[in-house]
Amino acid sequence: MTLLTDATVLITGGTGSFGQAFVKAASAHKPARIIVYSRDEMKQWEMAKKHPQVKYFIGDVRDRERLHLAMRGVDYVIHAAAMKIVPSAEYNPFECIKTNVIGAMNVADAATTCGVKKVVALSTDKASSPVNLYGASKLCSDKLFIASNSYSNTIFSVVRYGNVMGSRGSVIPLFKSFVGTKIPITDIRMTRFMITLDQGVDLVMHALNDSIGGEIYVRKIPSMKVVEIARTIRPEASLDIIGTRPGEKLHEQMIGHEDAPYTYEYQDYFKILPAIYDWHLDPTRIKDGVAVSPSFFYTSDNNAHWMTSEQLKLWLAHETL
Repeated sequence: MTLLTDATVLITGGTGSFGQAFVKAASAHKPARIIVYSRDEMKQWEMAKKHPQVKYFIGDVRDRERLHLAMRGVDYVIHAAAMKIVPSAEYNPFECIKTNVIGAMNVADAATTCGVKKVVALSTDKASSPVNLYGASKLCSDKLFIASNSYSNTIFSVVRYGNVMGSRGSVIPLFKSFVGTKIPITDIRMTRFMITLDQGVDLVMHALNDSIGGEIYVRKIPSMKVVEIARTIRPEASLDIIGTRPGEKLHEQMIGHEDAPYTYEYQDYFKILPAIYDWHLDPTRIKDGVAVSPSFFYTSDNNAHWMTSEQLKLWLAHETL
């Protein structure tokens, strides 16, 4: 028996890369029902061919009433729906806010009203010291879910990670898609965290089991220079330096200096606890964690762990089987 055994689980944005990986992992725990809630009927149609046991619910997180209907009888919610592409958010700010902020409010409201036991929301490195609208909107979303623990019987927590290797819109399939002799690189100094879908799913599963309410979970993962990723994928191509895009960071940041007083370290991850109500001093939330240094920060360029080209090649070979 596990937490998900005989439970009903709903995933918003469940037809994306993460949603499909989570459905596969969750199915092994024999839940009573898995519900995918998303707005793309064609993706649901295609996903149903691989996962016919799943219930598919057309809906948008912007639609509060539809969410209330979808969450009736649901035990656990994984909130993966978001507007994620940085330039798209910069040029369509109203749409970004409607999905990432208003949508988060709707999810929290529906979960509270419907008596959902736990909600785990997916966040992003860009929510830490944000410089673009996507990051700022996800920071707002994180704050909404964390604060919701103060008035709801539902437990809300957040997981934060960066570039998911091989996912839609990420750098690996982007580099693979280019034809010709050149690969565009925004800046040769750029670095990124590297996390697999399976690692992302494992972190969400851990949050489901571990959370008391208000935690932000950050997995320890390796970094890699973007130029090394490009050279590994397309060694024959030359690099075309095009400059950073609107809202693009040079390095990813998971935990900033400001979060250090509330951050605890564990074997495979960090946990940022909420400052409100002194929850960061709560032993039931800290558990066996060790407080980090007051000067601690976790960015892709100061990381102690780096992925080599050989390791990336092995991953690519496995993924193309």
